[in-house]
Amino acid sequence: MLMPKRVKRRKVFRGRMKGKAMRGNVIAYGDYGLVAMDPSWITSQQIEAARIALTRYTKRGGQVWIKIFPDKPVTEKPAETRMGSGKGSPEYWVAVVKPGRVLFEVAGIEESVAREALRLAANKLPVKCKIYSKGQLEQMNGGDI
Repeated sequence: MLMPKRVKRRKVFRGRMKGKAMRGNVIAYGDYGLVAMDPSWITSQQIEAARIALTRYTKRGGQVWIKIFPDKPVTEKPAETRMGSGKGSPEYWVAVVKPGRVLFEVAGIEESVAREALRLAANKLPVKCKIYSKGQLEQMNGGDI
């Protein structure tokens, strides 16, 4: 499971997911990418499930890049606990994803295999996703995602 080795602050505010992704919105390494269309928190378990689905379908051919990292701790209070008495303890880690963010990239495999692998990975994630090739996304970023 992905998580930071160490963090500056153990508990953080929830924050807001307003606007579009300003960074991480280009396909930098691969030929095809999975792009988020909605804002969401993606947990480390969901990232891992998508990665496994992707690599299994490609039979470990080509190369896969994970472009998001779960660096935000989410706290939960124990079940049947009274209100008050402070904030809960960190339970799991999430990556904050805004619309337009490239989640996964693949290279070194043919287009049909890449698209099917990315489709299977998208089914594991809690956001609507679109599959773009490098050229398509560059055209889109010139306009509006």
